[in-house]
Amino acid sequence: MAARAVRLERLFGKLDPAHLPGWLRPTGGETRWPAALAVLVAIALQLVLPPKFAFGPRWLLPLVELLLLCLLVAINPVRINRESGVLRTAGIALIAVASLANAWSATLLVRQLVHGGFADAGPLLLTGGAIWLTNVIVFALWYWEGDRGGPAARAHAREDYPDFLFPQMATPEMVHRDWEPRFVDYLYVSFTNATAFSPTDTMPLSRWAKMTMMGQSAVSLLIVALVVARAVNILR
Repeated sequence: MAARAVRLERLFGKLDPAHLPGWLRPTGGETRWPAALAVLVAIALQLVLPPKFAFGPRWLLPLVELLLLCLLVAINPVRINRESGVLRTAGIALIAVASLANAWSATLLVRQLVHGGFADAGPLLLTGGAIWLTNVIVFALWYWEGDRGGPAARAHAREDYPDFLFPQMATPEMVHRDWEPRFVDYLYVSFTNATAFSPTDTMPLSRWAKMTMMGQSAVSLLIVALVVARAVNILR
């Protein structure tokens, strides 16, 4: 604790620990349901894709994701404040499986577009939109799970140096002192990065955060550009 106090003093000057902003001190942790709901939406989007864009049996990876989600909810159901190697591994495995499923679908979509697939703009836009939205959710989960060691580690204030600089951190006088980033904040970061193809109001600080955001922008740009170009050709 003494070493941490010294680090905080170097970062922010002399501060009474009782007056630290919420993201720098231990809290009760965020609720499980927003992230769980996002995972369920991603699973639903994967299941409604045409079978030719699915990895193997279309139910396989979504089933694995659902089982991992059930494990996470069963062990830590309400607030994400329990640090455990099993929980951490299961959380990362869940996101990795969702990433694999969506990367597979995106690759097959690009392949179809390059070879002139889709004769109707409707199915093309629906398929491209589902893959793009799933991509937003998957990267939001990566940002949420990676920033400062994950939601449980953030609840215990294990790390002082953030991977993402939110506006509320730079202007603490503009928000409630208990503010801390939650899943919805990372979902917003992912959505704006996927639409603007660059950071907007939240800046990546660590190298992994920068490279992950760069990868998301590249994937999003590729999907949007190809889907829109093919849709315009079909409509003509």
